[in-house]
Amino acid sequence: MTEQVGTSRTSRKRKAAWFWVLSWATAAVAQTGTAGPASIATGPVTITEVVQSALRDYPQIHVSQEEFNASVANIRLARTAYLPRVDGLAQVNRATRNNIFGTLLPQNTIPSISGPVIGSNNGGSVWGSATGLLVSWQPFDFGLRHANVKAARAAKDKADASVQRSQLEVTTAAADAYLTLIAAKQIEKSAAAAVDNWDVLLRTIHALSSAQLRPGADESRIEAELAMARTQLVYARQADESGRATLVKFLSRTGDINTSLDTGRLLSELPPGGDEEVPFQTADHPVMAEQRANVAQSAAQLRATERSWVPQFNVEGAAYARGSGAEVDGHRLPGANGLAPTVQNYAAGVNITFPFMDFASIHAREAAQAATLRANQANEQLADKALQEQFAKAQAALRAAREVAANTPIEVKSAHMAFDQAKARYQAGLVPIDDLAQAQRLVVQAEIDDSIARLNVWRALLQFDAARGNIQPFLQAVNK
Repeated sequence: MTEQVGTSRTSRKRKAAWFWVLSWATAAVAQTGTAGPASIATGPVTITEVVQSALRDYPQIHVSQEEFNASVANIRLARTAYLPRVDGLAQVNRATRNNIFGTLLPQNTIPSISGPVIGSNNGGSVWGSATGLLVSWQPFDFGLRHANVKAARAAKDKADASVQRSQLEVTTAAADAYLTLIAAKQIEKSAAAAVDNWDVLLRTIHALSSAQLRPGADESRIEAELAMARTQLVYARQADESGRATLVKFLSRTGDINTSLDTGRLLSELPPGGDEEVPFQTADHPVMAEQRANVAQSAAQLRATERSWVPQFNVEGAAYARGSGAEVDGHRLPGANGLAPTVQNYAAGVNITFPFMDFASIHAREAAQAATLRANQANEQLADKALQEQFAKAQAALRAAREVAANTPIEVKSAHMAFDQAKARYQAGLVPIDDLAQAQRLVVQAEIDDSIARLNVWRALLQFDAARGNIQPFLQAVNK
């Protein structure tokens, strides 16, 4: 009789439990992208180790970090616009020296030729050579280069904020995967105990049926309950394997993936109350920092676009030399004449250009960039509201989890009392087997609720701190 009471205390932990674990595991997987294969080393794994491993080695972190590195390099690229441009040239050719009077519109197909018109047309060719150096520099640009540098800096700030957001998302997902696997293990343990409990009860009913003290239908009813418990155990094992696969992708050390987890105080204690009632300031959240950086980048790009329609002042200096194997009258010089540049020139001046007809395209780009800026500002407001909603929900979930954790011990005690009474009444022949089975299921449900209630408080605390933008308070509470 005592054995039946003891074994019945965990049998209720099967119905609907695996549904909860599977949905929890699916939510943990959805929080991050896929990662390469990883495995867990032997020895207990702590939640801090999982978080640190994910923060150090998870590919999503590396992606964000390299995007930040690229944005830093783009700042250096934007600053190179302040440097003078230096172009060098050296050329040797063999070509005809026929020249014709007339205008040729600018194009990139027909090679240019210099010299007088010689009035002849023949295929004789001569050597020609040229070498030169051109230095060009913009002394001022009406703030265009400075605006481009500021836009690059804004992109760097945005990339930096993206790194912080990625770190928050990855570490939260890693910690959540750890809690999910612990819950799956608890459910599997409870499902296995439920199978044992129903098996013990089946043997008891079988003995009563064999003695013709109870009808044979009672034994069939318990056999059906045992089959259902075994089915739930299969699903519980599946949830355990799914949770383990999710956790493994956050770990970088190799070893046995079936290592145990260091649950610490997660299953035995409740987290202490802290600043749960402190007003939430979205300005400190990484998501808001990223949104502000995105707005600043759009504003900087708009300023750069507005400064695009300005005159281009270029101070230029050139030194060059040319050689030719042809005389002014068209005669060809013998041998290697023209292979060496023999006539030198230099030039210096200011080149001023202004793209008059670019105002239409630049105005269109300004309108598009202004619309992008307004959209980003609206997204910032939307992100603020979404964070406020997320925090309010996390706060409500944490309060509810604490209340449930305080109520489940009462549920367990009452369920056991009800089971003991139903068992005694059944043995006395006062109630049918359905009442005893129902009482057994209530015990299982109460004990599974109680076993996971404390873990739910920790998980709610994790989501609460993640909504604030920093899970370090959660980790500190776990490690106390």
